[in-house]
Amino acid sequence: MKQEIYSGKTVDDAINKAIVELQVTSDQMGYEVIDKGSNGILGIGARPATIKAWALVQSQEDIAKEFLGNVFETMGMDVEVISEYNEEEKALSLDLQGENMGILIGKRGQTLDSLQYLTSLVVNKGSEDYIRVKLDIENYRERREDSLENLARSCAAKVKKTRKPVVLEPMNPYERRIIHACLQNDRNVITSSEGEEPYRHVVISLKRNNKDKKAERTPEEES
Repeated sequence: MKQEIYSGKTVDDAINKAIVELQVTSDQMGYEVIDKGSNGILGIGARPATIKAWALVQSQEDIAKEFLGNVFETMGMDVEVISEYNEEEKALSLDLQGENMGILIGKRGQTLDSLQYLTSLVVNKGSEDYIRVKLDIENYRERREDSLENLARSCAAKVKKTRKPVVLEPMNPYERRIIHACLQNDRNVITSSEGEEPYRHVVISLKRNNKDKKAERTPEEES
């Protein structure tokens, strides 16, 4: 359990500071008085009160960071985990920073996706409030999204020119949704997902009639 040092004019001040920073109630926090402090004589030799405090109940954010820390320690990697929790959206963003991070991304982000999936399972285990977990490394998600959108537009242009369908490489549901979303307002092509996991892929075809329009899949329909 992570312990931090807090100081204040009095022990009570230090405790209140710890409660605020740990974002817990008084009964959810444990502490140990290191130094009761002193007012000194006429202010000379005054010392602040110091305590060591820790949360008795870990937040989902702390659980995620502890889990990932153990994973990276086992892998022998020095990785810093920067976290940000959005209370309104119930979303936890975790940015991984360090050297040789390519190994944690993996081919087409497969390793990163697996880490994200496992972290989500650990964080939401036994919790009544589900939170969405997003792992990222050096803005990989954003760069991958830009790359997929460029691919989608390029393939759509090819379909319009050749009038033949284009079959994309197998992708995970997140990446397929990006393709569908990018082309959903294109009046000339439709997108659909075909095949079984892990080989499920997107097919971009020419939109020929109203029947095709009804067959069009939206990002929300992707699974």
